[in-house]
Amino acid sequence: MPPTSEPALRPLRRRPLLLTTGTVSLVGLLTLGAAVLDGGDPTGTPRTSSWKLPWPREGQAAVRIDGLGERGDLGSHGARTPVPIASVTKVMTAYVILRDHPLRDGTSGPRITVDQQAADESVSGVESTVPLERGQRLSERRLLELMLVPSGNNVARLLARWDAGSEAAFVTRMNRAADALGMRRTTYTGASGLEPTTTSTAADQLELARQVMRDKAFRSVVAQPRTPVPGASRTLPNTNTLLDTPGVIGIKTGSSTPAGGALMWAVTVPDRRGREHLALGVVLHQRAGTSPQDGLRAVFDSSRALVEAVRHRMSRTEPVAAPAAGSR
Repeated sequence: MPPTSEPALRPLRRRPLLLTTGTVSLVGLLTLGAAVLDGGDPTGTPRTSSWKLPWPREGQAAVRIDGLGERGDLGSHGARTPVPIASVTKVMTAYVILRDHPLRDGTSGPRITVDQQAADESVSGVESTVPLERGQRLSERRLLELMLVPSGNNVARLLARWDAGSEAAFVTRMNRAADALGMRRTTYTGASGLEPTTTSTAADQLELARQVMRDKAFRSVVAQPRTPVPGASRTLPNTNTLLDTPGVIGIKTGSSTPAGGALMWAVTVPDRRGREHLALGVVLHQRAGTSPQDGLRAVFDSSRALVEAVRHRMSRTEPVAAPAAGSR
């Protein structure tokens, strides 16, 4: 397999030296202020809502419901320490691709030629890939499907090269996008998520989920249960088996030994008046250090419990009242 470009890493942020004066520690004051801004207490404990959710016993998770104002922020659980996120990385890859090359009005976008590297990686046998042949011309949408549904690593890298000229240049764009979204604890080092050095937190990935699910093309792709293999009669299933749960419409799985099981999910849930809301969640680092299969089983179990709890609570929740006419 031809070598890939070395991903670009973001420089470490240098922290200034803090001194104390009098009886009050300047370090303590600044730490308190940072914790308030970050949604936690001075010890770094994530903020939680009044809802009692069945948070996973390990790893970390975050959940939010759109359309409920501040009530929709259901908080997060677990330490906000960056951990490997495996193929959940592909959500940012898709975000950058669709930002640079939007798909509007149901269009499929430009056709992209499969290069030799993507074809060779199809048969690597050591990672998640999809069958591609050199010279095939596939639309942007078809390649997004092949990257997000069966989780083709070779497709992620192909799209990165097409967008930015090299995977390293594309990774720089990914990190800039993360910075712009306020994902302060996220570092991308590749377009596919194969590298364990790509790390993030559930809270950061939840912010990405909120942004990317506003794109209709992305939403339609991640809700697909299957996608056809180019030039063949067979199809490939979506790695996200949570789609079998009523109301679930995405988003993306990730699994590896370092990452364990990871899942970014989306589900539509009705409130007490029958109005539907989009609930988003991210669960990371489930059964890390075991097999990818064990990790996926654990993250599906944890996510399914959260989805059902959110659905149950929403069925008893009143919608947010619309503002009166002429009010500000």
